[in-house]
This record gives sequence, C-alpha cells and structure tokens, in this order.
Amino acid sequence: MPDLAKLDAIQAELKYYNAQLIAVSKTKPVEAIRDVLAHGQIDFGENYVQELVDKHPQLPDSVHWHFIGHLQTNKVKQIAGFVHLIHGIDSLKALAEVNKQGLAFNRIINVLIQVHIAQEESKYGVSPVSLAAFMDQAAGLSIPHVRIRGLMGMATFTEDESRIRSEFRNLRKQFDQFKSQSPHFDTLSMGMSSDYKIALEEGSNMVRIGSMIFGER
Repeated sequence: MPDLAKLDAIQAELKYYNAQLIAVSKTKPVEAIRDVLAHGQIDFGENYVQELVDKHPQLPDSVHWHFIGHLQTNKVKQIAGFVHLIHGIDSLKALAEVNKQGLAFNRIINVLIQVHIAQEESKYGVSPVSLAAFMDQAAGLSIPHVRIRGLMGMATFTEDESRIRSEFRNLRKQFDQFKSQSPHFDTLSMGMSSDYKIALEEGSNMVRIGSMIFGER
C-alpha cells in the first residue's frame, strides 16, 4: 500500500519551493498507482517502455506519464502518442526521432535534455562542457513537434553532500543561462528520494520520488 501520509508531507514540502512531484511508479502495480491517483497525484514516472505501454491503457487519460529512463530511439513510437514529458533526451538523433513520431501522432512532445553531472560512467547525458554546443545544434534542427522544456540531471550516488550540492548547483547555473532564451524553457528536474532536499535548495522545480511513496522495490 502506498504511504499517502508521506505523499501529503512531500507535497507540502514541495509547495514551499513551488516544485512538482513525479511519483516514480516503476515496478509498482496499477492498483497502487490508482490509490495515489485518487489522492490527487497525477504525474507518474516510468523507466521501462514496455511497462509504461502496459500500464497506460489501464489508467485514466488524466494521468501525466513521464518517461524517466534511457529511451532508445527505436522505442519512441511506442509512447509518443501519450507521453507527457520525456526526461532523458541526450542526443540529436533522439530529438529527431521524437519529432518524427510527434509528427506521426500530430502532437508536440515535451522533452528535457539530460546532462551528465555525476561521476558515475554508467549514467547517461550530455556532458556539461558540451551542453552549449548541443543546444546550439538542437536549435538548428527542424523539430517543430518537439518542445525542449528544460534540463534533467542525476547527481553522484554518494554520502558526500557537498559533491551532490555542487553538481546540482552547476546544473542550475546552466539552466539559468538557457532559460532566458526560450519562453518554454521552464523545468529543472533534479533530485530523487535520497537527495531531493538538496536539489530543492539548489533550485530544482521537479523531483522524482518513488520508494518514499510506494515503498522499496
């Protein structure tokens, strides 16, 4: 059973920062998502395309589905018709494919550019030093069915809070640089269950929290 009291506490905390909660529902049953949805939470995050495709028709259209995993270009078409926001775009090829599928479904698809701010090699994303060049190249593409809404980053998995804070702070600085260039650039997605408090203090306006709400996987 989801911890609805914890959900309320998180929502109250986020309200102070004017930040949005993405309830990470990967591996969780549809019944648990229904309980959280009935409690007023409409934004849910999934990491796996097949799981998202399976869950989507079982829940109301009012759900805002966020794809927060690494998205392979050959799977974009499976979620393009209904996904609310894709968090992990890290290549021009992916942007082009999202645009292609947006055209096919006659909709504009919102995306975030993932920036590799962590030390771990296993994490995906555009290098911070390459981000400006990447954004310039993206601006030169003809992608009318894609709307770049902001940046997403995952900090290093460490107990060193100063490192986490530094990584989030640097991403916030880059976000601010691009924010002035587009009226749609409004989302900075940083922070998960283990570090969202630091992320909020460093300027995040979207956090991804799963285990605190749904329990450990």
